[in-house]
Amino acid sequence: MNFKIPFASRAHNYMDNEIDSVIRVMRNAKILTQGDYLKDFESKFANYLSVEKVFALSNAASALDLVAQLCQFNDGDEIIIPAHTYIASAYPFIKHGAKIVWCDIDPFTRVISLETIKKIFTKKTKAILAVHLYGFCVDLNEILEFSKNNNVILIEDAAQAIGSSINNKMAGTFGDFGVFSFHSHKNMSTLGEGGALYVKDKNLQEIIPMLRHNGHCDFSYSREHYWKPAMGNVDLPILNGRTLMPNNFCLSEVQCAVGIILIDRVDEINLKKRERAIHFIDSVGDSQLIKFHRVDSPRHNYHLLVAEVSSNNRDFFIEEMSKEGIQCVVQYYPLYRYDFFKKLGLSQADCPNTDAFFDNMISFPFHHKLSNEDFEYILNSAKKIIDKIGL
Repeated sequence: MNFKIPFASRAHNYMDNEIDSVIRVMRNAKILTQGDYLKDFESKFANYLSVEKVFALSNAASALDLVAQLCQFNDGDEIIIPAHTYIASAYPFIKHGAKIVWCDIDPFTRVISLETIKKIFTKKTKAILAVHLYGFCVDLNEILEFSKNNNVILIEDAAQAIGSSINNKMAGTFGDFGVFSFHSHKNMSTLGEGGALYVKDKNLQEIIPMLRHNGHCDFSYSREHYWKPAMGNVDLPILNGRTLMPNNFCLSEVQCAVGIILIDRVDEINLKKRERAIHFIDSVGDSQLIKFHRVDSPRHNYHLLVAEVSSNNRDFFIEEMSKEGIQCVVQYYPLYRYDFFKKLGLSQADCPNTDAFFDNMISFPFHHKLSNEDFEYILNSAKKIIDKIGL
């Protein structure tokens, strides 16, 4: 079906200076990976987050894979993960030996809370993954205190929350690890894929470059000739006496060059999306049919604009929107319902809020490159359908 306004997987258009940066790298860069643009991008993004160091990676899934390695799960160790999130938030931890315990969401904020965490917390819990879904920051201060008191690793999945903050502290910088995504649907994108990892522990920071890039490192001894025995060494990263297998999770120089410039637009993009979201929510008014999560502060960057449709009207609402040429979608399928997790014995969950929200939620087209005309068309169509249903 052809839609007048599709639910686009590309969030925004690139500016001329961002396009020019790609051409400049193609023409002039000495190498196209692991070069100066990588260093500059990491430095600029770290400065944006007000942290000392971050590591650019091929995507957020690879960043979560590195985190799972660094957690060093033992047999029986559990990790608490929200069931309402994208699949990449979960499967890297299975790969590295963790047992997932599904966490329910708060029915109002649609992210996990300390209350939902406590319901499933056990002595076997080694880590908690807080996902800042839709761009809204989980209440991290109380979860951070809880994790410290219980000697539990706190991981932030800030893939959708770049630039979101609580009291001027950026999402992804509260916990032991913070993961970011620059996928094409995000508010900031490095040509389709891309990610970054924040690691609080300086000792862990030292082994990230080896884990990221095939175990490459310098030789521990000086050589008379740089080519003997090779250009550089390859070694096994070691953490707590255990070896870690390296990966190839590198971000290209072209992507880094685009990212260097795009960082300057993140706050502007977030502000525009938040202003649009608040305008949309306030224009709909006090309808009993559709319920949004209204947050008029930097705590929400409105990566997506989602709502809950009441009285079993969700499918009718989406169908009526499609008749207007607008493609709304439903996100995110509770992970324990997927065949993937069923086959792994992870189909059991006590997550009534997750089930209720998914079965009634709607996600509107809300990418940054949406024109003002198209945005108003979506809003007016939604208001017309609300009036038609009459709630």
